[in-house]
Amino acid sequence: MRPRPVRPKTTGGSDVAGTFAMASLGWRIFRSTDTRLLWKFAYNFGYKGVRSVQRHKKRLKRGVTFPPFLYISITNGCNLRCQGCWVDVDKPANMIPFEELDRLVTSAKAHGNRFFGILGGEPFLHPDLIRLLEAHPDCYFQIFTNGHPITDKKAAELRRVGNATPLISVEGTESVSDTRRGRTGVLNRTLAGIEACVRNRLITGVATSVCASNLDDLVQEAWIDRLIEMGVHYAWFHTYRPVGPVANAQLALAPEQVRRVRRFVMDMRNRKSIGLVDAYWDDKGQALCPAATGISHHIGPFGDVEPCPIVQFANETIRDHEGDIYQTITKSALLADFRKTAAETTRGCIVLERPDLLKAMAERHGSRDTTLRRTAFAELDTMQGRPSQHDPGNEIPEENWFYRFAKKHWFFGFGAYT
Repeated sequence: MRPRPVRPKTTGGSDVAGTFAMASLGWRIFRSTDTRLLWKFAYNFGYKGVRSVQRHKKRLKRGVTFPPFLYISITNGCNLRCQGCWVDVDKPANMIPFEELDRLVTSAKAHGNRFFGILGGEPFLHPDLIRLLEAHPDCYFQIFTNGHPITDKKAAELRRVGNATPLISVEGTESVSDTRRGRTGVLNRTLAGIEACVRNRLITGVATSVCASNLDDLVQEAWIDRLIEMGVHYAWFHTYRPVGPVANAQLALAPEQVRRVRRFVMDMRNRKSIGLVDAYWDDKGQALCPAATGISHHIGPFGDVEPCPIVQFANETIRDHEGDIYQTITKSALLADFRKTAAETTRGCIVLERPDLLKAMAERHGSRDTTLRRTAFAELDTMQGRPSQHDPGNEIPEENWFYRFAKKHWFFGFGAYT
């Protein structure tokens, strides 16, 4: 048995504290996860993910943007009806066929991609989800889920294939969860899904869309401690985006609340044995948009190629160029214009700050509304510009050396705003 990490005697500095926190997390993952799953994560996501980013950076020097990470909404179907959801979950469910998903991943792999985020709706409602994971054992998948469909049997299947991590959303206390998600008994079913994943030794994450109704309950040290006690390995706190047909703007965070979330994440990274993910700040604490930097783009549940999940306009689909996703993305005038317009407008979220510019851009390219409700243009008309994560003068740089190094070299920025 390997020795348990020992807390350093000197803790007067974030680098020392952060080193101990990372060592404690590593020890906890080692004890609670299969070696095979750890190897898949380290090799497919870690090593191959870094190589994919390096290829992305080389392409950028040639003026070519093809994202190293793709996010794929494989269905719009869902068992919940969450406030502020932009997906047409109340409409007939569509599933991207396995053959098209397989071709998409294979095409992206030809250009170095090995990491894919799988979204919905609820991804586990897709009958071929496990089949997709099995078809690409050399890739790593992060599955965004409400956790309700994850039984011990389903978690055992994930353990068998070994190349996926469930990221399970928790949106508040029992009453808040029921209100936010439009059903009753939501939290207990979600917690049961988390427990099934932990029992089956999966690398397990919990995501929270932080908003006014759950800020005080979940952006708390006690919640982090509970996640660790449950056996969760990482958490993702992302700020609520009031978009979609019922935007629920009253749930949006004020700038000082966004700073509070950012400060909380910085503190917990140095003190707790849990990984903490964020996608909207670089190593210097400056805001960014992953789609504007070209680090990721999104495939909608009908195969539409979109800038990001909340920008539901497209000119291309995964079926264009005979399924060659590299050709489709690199030749997309809409995606190129989005990256340029977003980066020139703000380091934050152009959807929130300047919905008028987003609408003008979509109209300029004759883009189609990719929703089933066909109200995306009208929704932009009614949106009022509001602050996003861009908060000049109030940047909070990364304090943990590991996150600081990883963000600087592998995961964000790359000159998009220079």
